[in-house]
Amino acid sequence: MGSLARKSVLMICGDYMEDYETIVPFQALQAFGIHVDCVSPSKASGDRCFTAVHDYMGHELYTELQGHFFTLNSNFSDVKPESYNALIIPGGRFTELLSIDDKVLRIVTAFAEAGKPIATTCHSQLLLVAAGLMKGMKCTAFPSLKHVVKLAGGIWLDPEPVTSCVLDGNFISAIGWPAHSEYLSLLLRLMGAKVSGFENKAVLFLCGDYVEDYEINVPFQAMGGLGCRVDSASPSKKKGEKCVTAIHDFEGAQVCSEKSGHYFIVTSDWNDINVDDYDCLVIPGGRSPEYLVMDDKVVSMVRQFSEKDKVVSAIGQGKLVLVASGLLEGKRCASGYGMKAIVKVGGGEVVESEESVAHGKLLTATGWTALPSFISRLASLLGISIVF
Repeated sequence: MGSLARKSVLMICGDYMEDYETIVPFQALQAFGIHVDCVSPSKASGDRCFTAVHDYMGHELYTELQGHFFTLNSNFSDVKPESYNALIIPGGRFTELLSIDDKVLRIVTAFAEAGKPIATTCHSQLLLVAAGLMKGMKCTAFPSLKHVVKLAGGIWLDPEPVTSCVLDGNFISAIGWPAHSEYLSLLLRLMGAKVSGFENKAVLFLCGDYVEDYEINVPFQAMGGLGCRVDSASPSKKKGEKCVTAIHDFEGAQVCSEKSGHYFIVTSDWNDINVDDYDCLVIPGGRSPEYLVMDDKVVSMVRQFSEKDKVVSAIGQGKLVLVASGLLEGKRCASGYGMKAIVKVGGGEVVESEESVAHGKLLTATGWTALPSFISRLASLLGISIVF
C-alpha cells in the first residue's frame, strides 16, 4: 500500500463496548499499516472483553445483544501516551465505569494536551466530559448525551446525515458506528496520511441474510474510509432494506457459535447493478453464500466480474460462490477447515494461511480474523496507496 511510516494508536476498551466501534477501527487501521494497542484498566493482555451489538430492532431504544469476544493485546499499566499518535474510545456502557477512573482520565487529558487526535463515538464522549475537555468544543454523540454535552459547556451539533462526523481541532465525534467511513477518513488525515489511487474506484459487496457481521461491515467501512464508492446488493432486497447478520465466534465448542448481529442496510437495487460500474466485487462469508449460490443470476454476475478482468474477492464461506461460478480452477485459495473440501472440488489449491491470499486478481481470506490482511491486499489490487 505504499511506503508506510510506523504509526500507533491506543484504544481504551472495556466489557460491553460496542462491537463495531471496536473492531472496525482496530482491523481497518491495521490494514492501513497502523499498530493498535488495546487496553482495559481491569484486564491484562490476552484477556477478553465482552462486546455489545447496538441496533434498532423495532423498539423505542436500541437493543443490546452480546457480540463477538475481543482479545486485548496490551497492558493498561504499560500505557505511555507519548508513544502513540492517536486515541480511540469506542462507545458502550463501559464508558460510564471509566468516566470515574482517574487513571483513564489522565490518559485522555494527556492526549488532549499534546494535541493528538481523539476519536469518540456514541457514548464515549462522556470521558471528554469527565476529563473537563468539553467546554467550547463542537461535538455530537448519541442523542441521549445532548444535555450532558451542553451542560459541560460543549456546542452540540446534530449529525446530518447520521453517517457524518463532527471535527473540532483534533477531536472527532460521531453518533456511532454508521459514521465509520468518515471517521476513518478523518483519523487518517489527522495522523498525516496521504491516500492516493482511490479516485473513481467503486466496490460492490454481495450479501444476503445471515452474512457474517464483521466480514460485511469492516471491509465496507474501510474501503469507504479510503475514499472508494462502496455499494451493496442482495438479489431479494431493494435499496434501503436490511440484511440480518450473523456473529460467528469460537466459544469452546468444536465449531463456532452463531448469534444475531447488527442489521446491514443494502445500498442498491439488484436490478440496477451493472458490472461495468465497479472495479471490484467482495463476497463476505457467513451463511448468506448458501442462499446466493441458489440464484443463477448471482452466479452469472460473479462470472462477469472475472471475465471483465475485475478484482473478485471472497471471505470465509463466500468462496462457495466462487466455486459455483467456476473461478477457483487452478487458483491458490486461503481456506480454513470448513471450506477445504469445497475449494478442492472446485479445483482450487488450498492454502492454510491465517491471512489472505492473492492469485492474480482473485483474493481470498479464511475469515474475519484475516480482515486486516484482506483489506490491505484489496486496496493494493485496486492501486490505492497510503503514505505518511
